[in-house]
Amino acid sequence: WMCHSMARIYLETTIFSFYFEVRSEPDMVARRDWTRRWLDNVDCSGNELVTSLAVVGELDRGEFPGKAEALQLLERYPVEDISEPVIEIVEAYIARMVMPNDPTGDALHLALASYHQCDFLATWNCKHLANANKFDHIRRVNGILGLTVPSLVTPLELLGENPSDEK
Repeated sequence: WMCHSMARIYLETTIFSFYFEVRSEPDMVARRDWTRRWLDNVDCSGNELVTSLAVVGELDRGEFPGKAEALQLLERYPVEDISEPVIEIVEAYIARMVMPNDPTGDALHLALASYHQCDFLATWNCKHLANANKFDHIRRVNGILGLTVPSLVTPLELLGENPSDEK
């Protein structure tokens, strides 16, 4: 497992929704299984897992199978609130085109993880968050803002497994 000792890990909305994924396509089943394997084992690893009011709101507004279970799972973790400095970071991300112009979406998760000094932001959102092409831009902007730069990773990466190893 890739985390150094006592990592602080921000859990983005997709972690909770994929934990209870019901779609049967092989890639969906794989993501659900990797999410469960990682989250079920990370709790005992001494890492600090946090989430946020943004995740609570997204899960609450969504309509999907397993919604009640996802909200219940979320209750295990400390919930960071959305403070004024976080809003200012979101505005900076959007102004500098680090994230899409949606102040309640990916920019908010990245701002929360950065502001709360998380080592990792765990997500299945590979378009805007766990995207290597965006990482240099994020690192530059967070450097300008004096923020921690969380590694943007999937549960599979945090498991440290190679999917081709599976038989």
